[in-house]
Amino acid sequence: MSLITPHLWFDTQAIEAARFYCSVMPDARITHRSVLRATPSGDCDIVSFELAGLPFKAISAGPYFTFNPSVSFLLNFDPQRDARARDRLDTLWSALADGGEALMPLDAYPFRPRYGWIRDRYGLSWQLNLCAPSGQPPPPILPLLMFTGEHCGKAEEAGIFYRGLFEGSQAGQTVRYPAGMAPDREGTLMYSDFRLGDTWIGAMDSAHDHGFGFNEAVSFLVACRDQAGIDRYWSQLSTVPQAEQCGWCKDRYGLSWQITPMLLDEVMRSSDEQRIARVTRAFLKMKKFDVAALEAAARG
Repeated sequence: MSLITPHLWFDTQAIEAARFYCSVMPDARITHRSVLRATPSGDCDIVSFELAGLPFKAISAGPYFTFNPSVSFLLNFDPQRDARARDRLDTLWSALADGGEALMPLDAYPFRPRYGWIRDRYGLSWQLNLCAPSGQPPPPILPLLMFTGEHCGKAEEAGIFYRGLFEGSQAGQTVRYPAGMAPDREGTLMYSDFRLGDTWIGAMDSAHDHGFGFNEAVSFLVACRDQAGIDRYWSQLSTVPQAEQCGWCKDRYGLSWQITPMLLDEVMRSSDEQRIARVTRAFLKMKKFDVAALEAAARG
């Protein structure tokens, strides 16, 4: 599995949304479903799926968090790799527009030959981009972080911080705001991307008065082999003690992470309901995960 996996929090629609996305997105499939029982939110559906080859996880756990455009997902349609790229982009836009809302209409822009930003029927945001000819093919899909409010201007700093934390990282492209684009400050990031492990992530600044920022509706799950890995990532990413719960933490930029052992995914994919229940009871009591305690619960 990828080291970093986007995780989506729904009220009740995780399974429905995953089915919808897999029906309209390229290279998409549901890979696993299960239920977490007796949580503070009741019984929660969880689902794993892939979109354009990128693994996702989602949970139905109540109306506590709402998607907003501070985290969107950018899909790149590359005519150099697919002669039908434009048609596929338009078809996906139509599917997402059914019950959704265009944030930037699908059109030609100075920075792209065809591009649009849309919020779908579940509130999740997508950016669809027809790539201009270039030497390096872009990632088919990547999460895009928009740094707003008090964190505006910190997208470049965040990218450097994340690349220093995750092994196998790589800087990608950087596009800066020119002069004359107030309220965005010259030199801050109009767009950037970078690879953390197997996962490409984009980042940008926006100084407009959006009224939203990062929240737990979209988090990033980091799968660790052992306690040492959990301790390392937790010590660097957890900066908001009141946000710590069940492996969740929040970093210095307000972005939410889940630092989990690979054991947890293995247990949840098993068909042993009693084993799943024991491990669930154990981790509901934790903030940072204790791998030895979870292993003991798994063994019973």
